[in-house]
Amino acid sequence: MVALKTSDAESFLARPDPARPIVLIYGPDAGLVRERAEALIRISVDNPADVFSLIRIDGDELSGNPYRLVEEANTMPMFGGRRAIWVKAGSRNIASAVEAVINAPSPDCRVVIEAGESRKTSPLRALCEKAKNVAVIACYADEARDVARIVDEELKTAGLTIAPDARAALMPFLGGDRQATRGELRKLALYVHGRDQVTVEDVLAVVADASAVALDNVLDAAFSGKPAEVEAHYAKARGEGAAPGAIISAALRHLSNLHRMRMTIEDGQSLTGAIEGARPPIHFKRKPVIEAALRAWTAARLLDAMQSLADALLQTRQQSNLADTIAQRTLMTLAAAARKRN
Repeated sequence: MVALKTSDAESFLARPDPARPIVLIYGPDAGLVRERAEALIRISVDNPADVFSLIRIDGDELSGNPYRLVEEANTMPMFGGRRAIWVKAGSRNIASAVEAVINAPSPDCRVVIEAGESRKTSPLRALCEKAKNVAVIACYADEARDVARIVDEELKTAGLTIAPDARAALMPFLGGDRQATRGELRKLALYVHGRDQVTVEDVLAVVADASAVALDNVLDAAFSGKPAEVEAHYAKARGEGAAPGAIISAALRHLSNLHRMRMTIEDGQSLTGAIEGARPPIHFKRKPVIEAALRAWTAARLLDAMQSLADALLQTRQQSNLADTIAQRTLMTLAAAARKRN
């Protein structure tokens, strides 16, 4: 059984298939992995706080006792009711423990395995994808439409709307990790409490945190022609939680903004006027690097660069194990091209 498609995964999480009582949830977006695991646990037991209904197992413990998982799954509950086991895979190979429960599953106990990024050849993933009674759900960084949906969900829950320029300013700061995205939105909602609309000033005051600054730095280094700085800023952005695909997505949005400004310049607008009229507004500290980028690129070359980034984004999804290499190499190439033109 190969990994479920995104739409099928959401349907499964809403109505789990009893014929697949074992579920592997994995991927580079740790926040989304956790969110989906929690959602599945909530729907699988009557009370997640009941230690008799929900058994939590650290995956590394199973490597020394591979039969514990199947024994726990097939133990009759003391007080009846639905049961689930939540396994958090660690650094050790637990394929033998999972294989045992695949061969002897319990119809009354759901087994949820939460894992990080896994190659197709990893023993656990390969085992689960071949088993007919296992559902495999991959969790990759949210795309722009997914982030937009989460923004709407969280702000609607808080009774808020968001101004168009504030939404445009907010989007580049989100998407590297699902739980981090929700956390930023909830922090923003608390900040705006007492009003009914989020403004661009609110976004800049609350969401422009260290991760956003790191992301700005890597984009500015790339498009203003500073390849020597790209590597360091890229590493810092990754350290702050931005996924490779999210960095490329942010680069595409940044490039789109540069393209709009460059078009106004080629239509006769001054460089200063183009920057001052930018939406979302550009922070005064970034204006020098934005000026350098606008001097380095023509509108036509920006379109070519956008195609390169779009290709790179697709490659990061198709080859997740090489996502960092693909993203960093693409940004370095664009920085070298910008440097030649400056």
